[in-house]
Amino acid sequence: MRVELPESFEKRMQEMLGDEYESYIESYDNPRQYGLRINPMKITEEELAEGSGFSLDPIPWTKTGYFYKEEDQPARHPYYSAGLYYLQEPSAMTPAARFPVEPGERVLDLCAAPGGKATALGAALQGKGVLAANDISNSRAKALLKNLEVFGISNAFVTNEVPQNLAERFEGFFDKVLIDAPCSGEGMFRKDPAVIKTWEEERPEYFAKLQKDILKNGVRMLRPGGKLLYSTCTFAPVENEGSISWILEQCPEMELIPIEGYEGFSEGNPAWGDGREELRRCVRIWPHKMKGEGHFLALLKKSEDAPETRIRLEPPTRMDKKNKAVLEEFFRDCQWKPYWERVQIKGEKVYLVPELPEKLNGIHFLRNGLYLGDLKKNRFEPSQQLAMTLKASDYAGSVSLSPEDERIGRYLRGETLLLEPGEATREKGWILVCVDQYALGWGKLVNGVLKNKYWSGWRLKS
Repeated sequence: MRVELPESFEKRMQEMLGDEYESYIESYDNPRQYGLRINPMKITEEELAEGSGFSLDPIPWTKTGYFYKEEDQPARHPYYSAGLYYLQEPSAMTPAARFPVEPGERVLDLCAAPGGKATALGAALQGKGVLAANDISNSRAKALLKNLEVFGISNAFVTNEVPQNLAERFEGFFDKVLIDAPCSGEGMFRKDPAVIKTWEEERPEYFAKLQKDILKNGVRMLRPGGKLLYSTCTFAPVENEGSISWILEQCPEMELIPIEGYEGFSEGNPAWGDGREELRRCVRIWPHKMKGEGHFLALLKKSEDAPETRIRLEPPTRMDKKNKAVLEEFFRDCQWKPYWERVQIKGEKVYLVPELPEKLNGIHFLRNGLYLGDLKKNRFEPSQQLAMTLKASDYAGSVSLSPEDERIGRYLRGETLLLEPGEATREKGWILVCVDQYALGWGKLVNGVLKNKYWSGWRLKS
């Protein structure tokens, strides 16, 4: 049965696609594609396929993406709670996959929730440098924070701000800025027909205005020679080639640069912008040409000659000897060690913070770096977030259960567990609870009884 699309949308798509329009309409009859992106900091494709039993086929335009079958239900597998993969629509993996992020860089994901692209960028950084991940919505920023923490991203600065406020503090600070802009969502009509009901003819123009403001502030935060990747999940020219034409006109220090190709990619159309030929360097993803939904990408570079802004960085921290001794005692059992000069203590809470500008007063953030745990009466209690950065071999006390073990589900629901003698690598104290060597969280073992320390905010309801 043919999908019912808004009349004005159909008319515009017919004009844009010409002879290809019928193929586009027929694509609505094709089955939806399901994708997951593995977390290369924790697992390989071979390990995931072997341990999960999923039927995985590589997504050819991204190194870490795989198609899976709907019946695999990866969200129900305990590997999902271990942060071994992120469920993401295949085309939506493209922006992060085509953004050349290197470990140690300063990277900003300006419209980051719910975290699909941010987790990919964080994995590319490998815990080095800083990932600033922002969303204007507080509730969405909270979901973003959880996804980053489950993935084991240790160097994230998660903010809930309007772009202009960030630009005032981070001018010229970032090596890379990704803007997956809010848009009219036309590329998601097939995946989520409910989006069709929200579409109105005025929406592309409304979002184009928002996109220009976000782009302007994104460029402002980019260092000379830095790169900005802009993406949307819409077909509307005013939001795609139109927004890119505008930023190139407003910011002559920016230029469009080519994106690594793939046989299914289509080029941008100069006629849908201001006519400049460089717009062909943009990428359009059409659902009738690829196994995914509709997307648009543009990669821009800031001139090396652009004015440079010097930002003073926050100096290294100093801990008192007593607190450091307590922390060192705990981490004596841990292969992974924090960089002590970046450890901050606020009240009882201990954080490992990335290197950021010195003055960030007034910026609303949800998390600065990795929350390590709490200092309580001369002892240290490790956090759920710390656990997600580790694996069984990283900590002296651990227990690894198989995915089929019913105790995994009970642990994730917050229940107390019974362990047989010898199941854990030590008989008492802090235990890293794992599924097949992959960390899920902490427990405290006494006389064969494992008191559950899985964070209450993440516990499964059933």
